[in-house]
Amino acid sequence: MKMELNESRIQPADRMSALPTQFFAKLVGKANAQIAKGRDVINLGQGNPDQPTPPHIVKRLQDSAANPLYHKYPPFSGYGFLKEAVAARYKEDYCVELDPATEVAILFGGKTGLVEISQCLLNPGDVCLVPDPGYPDYWSGVALAGAEMSFMPLTQANGFLPDFSAVSDEIAGKTKLMFMNYPNNPTGAVADGAFYAKAVEFAKKHGIVAASDFAYGAIGFDERKPVSFLQTPGAKEVGIEFYTLSKTYNMAGWRVGFALGNARIVSLINLIQDHYYCSLFGGIQEAAALALTGPQQCVADLAAMYERRRDALFEALDGIGWKAEKPGGSFFCWLPVPEGYTSEQFADKVLFEADVVVAPGIGFGTHGEGYVRLGLLTDEARLKEAVARIGKLGLFARG
Repeated sequence: MKMELNESRIQPADRMSALPTQFFAKLVGKANAQIAKGRDVINLGQGNPDQPTPPHIVKRLQDSAANPLYHKYPPFSGYGFLKEAVAARYKEDYCVELDPATEVAILFGGKTGLVEISQCLLNPGDVCLVPDPGYPDYWSGVALAGAEMSFMPLTQANGFLPDFSAVSDEIAGKTKLMFMNYPNNPTGAVADGAFYAKAVEFAKKHGIVAASDFAYGAIGFDERKPVSFLQTPGAKEVGIEFYTLSKTYNMAGWRVGFALGNARIVSLINLIQDHYYCSLFGGIQEAAALALTGPQQCVADLAAMYERRRDALFEALDGIGWKAEKPGGSFFCWLPVPEGYTSEQFADKVLFEADVVVAPGIGFGTHGEGYVRLGLLTDEARLKEAVARIGKLGLFARG
């Protein structure tokens, strides 16, 4: 006789209850509820690229999918040709030398690596420095490792860069890992070489591993090319950089990312992935290698498109009296909410009264309160329409 399973006996591990709330799942739920009512919703709240993958990359996947070699398990740490391709791209774009065999790990998307590095390095009681506001998946990795977070405020007064001198010696002494992210999500701020030099100095002084999230590294504006952390002297000694094809080549759904830099950290990431995965489908790896080594005009065109969208958005914002600083990179804009509203109250108002989705800043951390994040992920006409709808609410003073 088959016994029914009593669900009350299924108790999740403690680490499951320690995971942070997925704030943006709630945001998506609210938006979908409005769409289900037949509302014409303009969704600027998410970070999903709206353009297709360049056709030459798609064609390579189509062709390589027929290769019987790729129908077998790939090498555990991935094919060498893909590691060589990303090393060649970093040499050309940033003058950074990487050993494909020891300084490159292939990831199932950058997000995976950002979670894995905490599991590789942190024990319960260890401290990780995270930016506030910042990408919430940093928190997820720290929680899964059972470690603690200490937040580095990113303020407009400091160009949305962390102030390392504000980190106490007590906290720094307990810290094993630190996340940085430029061009920044959510603020759109960019960092220069001087900032990274300070980061390397701080990491060396306190024995901290520095993790640079370079997901938006290809998207810089105003003729300013984003700087890689690995360009900084000494960076490989103290840290690693995460790069992804999701934004650079509109390959978000392909899940191709890399951990680059310190060989010891790369070996740890490869080790933990040996216990989770057997690398990416070989056809995807071949197409990804072509993306990195093939024609790069599509990358320049994409950055130029986002810059046009940014400029169109800010022209419209100025027209309704919504004042903010233009982002220097990424495809996000960080805008202050009007007086009298929290970020979530304002986001709800523009969703329910203007059919526009924006992401409340509080979802990115305490210091995100007072702002909302808008994504440049629809065409210029639609961006202008979204701003016009918000302008009709009369929340901003013109002039």
